[in-house]
Amino acid sequence: MSLAETFAPVRVRAPGKINVFLEVGYLQDDGYHELATAFQAVSLFEDVVASPAEGFSMAVTGSVALDGVPVDDRNLALRAARLLAAETGYEGGVHLDVHKQVPVAGGMGGGSADAAAALVACDALWETGLSSTDLQRLAARLGADVPFALMGGTAIGAGRGDRLSPALARGRFDWVLVVSDEGVSTPAVYGELDRHRERHRVDIGPIRDVPEVDADVLHALRAGDARMLASSLRNDLQAATLHLRPDLAPVLEQGEEWGALAGIVSGSGPTLAFLCGSPQEALDLQTRLSGAGHEALHVHGPVHGARVVP
Repeated sequence: MSLAETFAPVRVRAPGKINVFLEVGYLQDDGYHELATAFQAVSLFEDVVASPAEGFSMAVTGSVALDGVPVDDRNLALRAARLLAAETGYEGGVHLDVHKQVPVAGGMGGGSADAAAALVACDALWETGLSSTDLQRLAARLGADVPFALMGGTAIGAGRGDRLSPALARGRFDWVLVVSDEGVSTPAVYGELDRHRERHRVDIGPIRDVPEVDADVLHALRAGDARMLASSLRNDLQAATLHLRPDLAPVLEQGEEWGALAGIVSGSGPTLAFLCGSPQEALDLQTRLSGAGHEALHVHGPVHGARVVP
């Protein structure tokens, strides 16, 4: 009996994310920064189909620019499959078909969503039966955003963002995303943040040794209050990203002038996220931004994490 006859392909969908709050601590001796962040999973998904194979391979398609997306072991999804096989003693392989909708290098965790989806898909395909805890442990070894892509919903992240605590979020939050064909390097943004802090040390003032998510953010999420959340949005990486991509600043201003409650750079960027007061307000803003020549998407959150779909 062939592998294809033994195992049917498995499709898994995993969400992109927005950091509605991101406080970044000082650079540590290990080269990383301590973080405190509030994640929200949004309705822009990556699809991964895992099919039986003798070895490990993958192909990538998508509705977004795919320049620079590797299809070898540099790809986090393929590394996730290999890690799961090594941890469970599975001796076969897998072919992954990845369909991307989350912007590449856009600050929305698309690669991490692919890795989370690959873990869930391969676990189901190979019938390895790992618990959620086991999958979370493997996810943390792959990257800081991978555990949240598994969990979905809304969560608070500490450490490098991978120590997660679920956060209660009532209702629905509507966002308009403005995406860019040109990605931004996350290490470059963190490097620029460190230089920015050195240049403006007196103006910035003290930085907390242990970053924390502001209580107002948690209150807004629990209340399902978009206006309260809008007044609490924060991203310590935003100034650094805008320094590297000054073309984004006028778009942020434009979105807020045209009705957004607030705009923020998503993660390290360059995707911009505009929080709106209702689905209709979001559709209106999407229409105006699209008419001005921007690629604008209406999404909502929170949504589920990585899971098997028909």
